[in-house]
Amino acid sequence: MIVRDFNQLKNTDRAVSDAQWTSVRMLLADDKMGFSFHITTLQAGSEHTFHYKNHFESVYCMSGKGSITDLATGETHEIKPGVMYALNLHDKHTLRAEEELVMACCFNPPVTGNEVHQADGSYAAAPELAD
Repeated sequence: MIVRDFNQLKNTDRAVSDAQWTSVRMLLADDKMGFSFHITTLQAGSEHTFHYKNHFESVYCMSGKGSITDLATGETHEIKPGVMYALNLHDKHTLRAEEELVMACCFNPPVTGNEVHQADGSYAAAPELAD
């Protein structure tokens, strides 16, 4: 059993951030769960374009208000507490935080915790882990 406390992890190297977001990685690839689990906070007023070409992601909004735009279709959806979105087609998207957004996120394949967003908004393909 794995038990971790967000409040303890948020001040460790499991908290990855830039100027407009912080992602606390609760589960990573080396936990061997088949997915990674993160609590991500986006600053109010921020806008982010991502394209996870090598990962699937599902996101559940815990608090805040914003929107997500599918850049292939131009369709925009409201993000608020209780809303989930899944990037099942490696969808390139823009996420906007009108208020601070706190999101629970799962990635498959799991991230290692060392990823950085590439210029196109993606993470590099996940390395294979030894059993």
